[in-house]
Amino acid sequence: MNWTPGNVHDCIVRPLPCYTDERGWLSEIFRHDELEPKFHPVMAYVSLTCAGITRGPHEHRDQTDLFAFLNGSFRLYLWDPRKDSPTYGTRQVLDTGAESPTTVIIPPGVIHAYRNTGTSDALVLNCPNRLYAGEGKLDPVDEIRWEERPDHNLILD
Repeated sequence: MNWTPGNVHDCIVRPLPCYTDERGWLSEIFRHDELEPKFHPVMAYVSLTCAGITRGPHEHRDQTDLFAFLNGSFRLYLWDPRKDSPTYGTRQVLDTGAESPTTVIIPPGVIHAYRNTGTSDALVLNCPNRLYAGEGKLDPVDEIRWEERPDHNLILD
């Protein structure tokens, strides 16, 4: 597929305001009263990504991810392969992290990856709307791995 640059439909990108005082800063990642119920998180995890490392690309069948990029430097990639989407074939690239704290809601079917473009390890918070591997971790993981497909044409630059 040839990807067209643009914004991916249904992905919600929000700059995170930081409230600063002499102790540091605080930022609200999400509020139930600002999210549609289908996006309400059911768990949260934090991951450390080493400098220069990429996570993904992958997509989910049912899960929506709510990522928060708060420190470090990241480049986030989104690809829309959903044939019923108005942005089918679109590729969106966002630079985010400490210089631009951001949350991004990524719905099912949108392929995504992110790379730590900084020189230091950095953290990413994810608050998905599905439990990893279901209740008791007894279900299959909802993940389609694209990095294992040699014909994927998902360019990470």
